[in-house]
Amino acid sequence: MNFVLRTFALVVLLVATDMARGERPNIILLLTDDMRADCFGAAGNAIIETPHIDRLAHDGVRFTEAFVTTAICATSRASYLTGQYASRHGIHDFAQPIDDAAWQDTFPARLRAAGYHTAFVGKWGLGGPLPQERYDYFAGFSGQGRYYEPDDPRHMTQRLTDAAEQFLTAYDGDAPYFLQLSYKAPHCQDGAERQFQPDRRLEGMYTHVAIPPAERGDEASLRRLPEFLQTSEGRVRWHLRFDGDEMYQANVKDYYRLVSGIDRSVGRILELLAERGDADNTVIVFTSDHGFLLGEHGLAGKWFMFDESIRVPLVVHDPRAAASRHGATVDLPVLNIDVAPTLLALADVAVPPAMQGTSLVPLVAGETPPWRDDWYYEHRFEHPRIAKSDGVRNERWKYVRYDEVSPVYEQLFDLENDPGEEHNLIDDPAYASTLTALRERCDELKAAAK
Repeated sequence: MNFVLRTFALVVLLVATDMARGERPNIILLLTDDMRADCFGAAGNAIIETPHIDRLAHDGVRFTEAFVTTAICATSRASYLTGQYASRHGIHDFAQPIDDAAWQDTFPARLRAAGYHTAFVGKWGLGGPLPQERYDYFAGFSGQGRYYEPDDPRHMTQRLTDAAEQFLTAYDGDAPYFLQLSYKAPHCQDGAERQFQPDRRLEGMYTHVAIPPAERGDEASLRRLPEFLQTSEGRVRWHLRFDGDEMYQANVKDYYRLVSGIDRSVGRILELLAERGDADNTVIVFTSDHGFLLGEHGLAGKWFMFDESIRVPLVVHDPRAAASRHGATVDLPVLNIDVAPTLLALADVAVPPAMQGTSLVPLVAGETPPWRDDWYYEHRFEHPRIAKSDGVRNERWKYVRYDEVSPVYEQLFDLENDPGEEHNLIDDPAYASTLTALRERCDELKAAAK
């Protein structure tokens, strides 16, 4: 009888543990680097092969109007961590760390304090020493790293996936876990002869495909830009990556191969969740630190407020959601600063007042809460060929201000009639009232971002 009672007690304990874990899901954040919003199949790209990312979208919720508030790696990653604009978190370059006081209000710190077993794998992207003590499991690196190390035949994406697998297969605790997997891909390998270095196993992909030329990538589009943009770092890197059809074809295909490598990693993560029995209680958020210009406007890179640079993929895959939400899309403007409060809300953890974003959980559930109509963009990175800028974007209009060039240069785009942002209306008297309103709104949002 004692054996029966002990067995019954053990079963009750296991069931109770499973129920407790079911109340708070495991959470995985997958963050890519330099991945455009249109570079996976579910977003409408008919060339790129991303079946596993597409699966996340088809079974989850895809946000079609997702943007970053600053399009550069370190600053955007800090915004993801803190849920704050750069004006508040103050990280504008690659040397600045998040200090101890500010760290306490980041989502990994809050999740860990709430009992989550936390893990970080991949590109840290911020300055200072690596925050190994701030996670329960840490397999990150400083700087850019290299896709191939001299003594390791594995591509970096594979190495990071292996580290994530090590964490997932080894963890057997009762607490829910949080895994933050930050890829380097599809970022270029700066200084390398081959700008985008894919997994050698994927070399055969896209070899017989012709990549369409970049929209608005001709000389006429470049000449519509002011001189300081025509000679900017974006143009310098265009010459390195996209100068001529042969170079363009080779590098965009390699960029696509890097994304397909990420897709393989996502597939392996999904397999591991199924093997662990965690697939039904693990929320996956997939996004990128910013977009990337693949030759549009005659430019390469990010930094500037063109949509190709600031728009990102964002998918929230919550297996607990109602079936009616599988494959749903949300067309409201959402931001990178919304991810941190979303992760905390998923874990039923209070959002600290310092966070400026808004949880996406109601939108994932199909609710219609009051939402922002516009948002503020800022870029204050110091670089002689990257002009500082800020601006405001809403559904119809985009206002951009390069406030440290002399004289101050402004752009006004009618996104409804000019989605390619080719025709600057700043000097058109017909839009004078619109311009005045957007200037004032930009100043309001700038003040509120601090």
